[in-house]
Amino acid sequence: MHNVTASPGLIFLLMGFPGLESAPYWLALPVCTTYLLSALGNGTVLFVVLTEKSLHAPMYFFLCMLAVCDLGLSTALLPTMLRVFLFGSQEVTGDACLAQLFFIHSFSIMESSVLLAMAFDRFVAICNPLRYASILTSSRVAYSGLAIALRGVALHVPIPFLLKRLTFCRTNLLSHSYCLHPDVMKLACHKSRRDGIYGLFVVFSTMGLDPVLIILSYVWILKTILGITSVEERRKALHTCASHISVVLLFYTPMLALSLISRLTVRSPPFLHVLLSYLHFLAPPLLNPVLYCVKMKEVRKRITMKFHWTRRVTSDRG
Repeated sequence: MHNVTASPGLIFLLMGFPGLESAPYWLALPVCTTYLLSALGNGTVLFVVLTEKSLHAPMYFFLCMLAVCDLGLSTALLPTMLRVFLFGSQEVTGDACLAQLFFIHSFSIMESSVLLAMAFDRFVAICNPLRYASILTSSRVAYSGLAIALRGVALHVPIPFLLKRLTFCRTNLLSHSYCLHPDVMKLACHKSRRDGIYGLFVVFSTMGLDPVLIILSYVWILKTILGITSVEERRKALHTCASHISVVLLFYTPMLALSLISRLTVRSPPFLHVLLSYLHFLAPPLLNPVLYCVKMKEVRKRITMKFHWTRRVTSDRG
């Protein structure tokens, strides 16, 4: 193949689920269902928290930020996945691919940052409860949200421009039904050292640093909980962290497994890499609202009250 640059004429080919290429159409049903359920769940969480003044607290504001990140991530994934699974179209232009990978990685980094902020929230609530209100004020939570958004966007703004400068001389077939930075990067003919260093910096300063800080915060949290004499108080303290721990494991475990398989050169079927990628990007937006509604009594209570109120108004009108 002749060298081509990442110009508007460049076309990338997306790949569906390995082994199921002959029947892509029925896969559109779970994709659409997953997106609709995640939109419904996260939209419900946003609506309930923002309309209920009793839930206007730092913990619930961080939950809203997580819901926004989940909505943004699932929406960024949807267009090309529908093209592949519903319409059987694998082609995506270079500019559209670069735009999609920017939004996917930006919202992914934002979600990681929100999980770190929620870990800090639990750290202050358990380790220094008397100063919780003075440390996590509304203005500081708002500034945290702004910093999270700026961090995710600023780190990934250079990436599309760096990729646009590259030349591509290999087959332009990607490994997923959506565009990812490493997936596009490996198709380049010549990768500069600067591009590789910046990519590693972004990974280690976000997905590498955030889990370490979350683990450290929970080490201090566990140390404080073990110092509580009352068994009932210990149980309550652990219960307040249960939903956050579940969400953290759901978000980072597939990514860690995929990284280990790639780095250790473990022989594995191709569909395993794609499956872990789908779990990393699609499972959190779908399951995060469920985990929080199950574990957080106040959110579950308010959602139930809203549902009963809506049903009563509907029956009265009927």
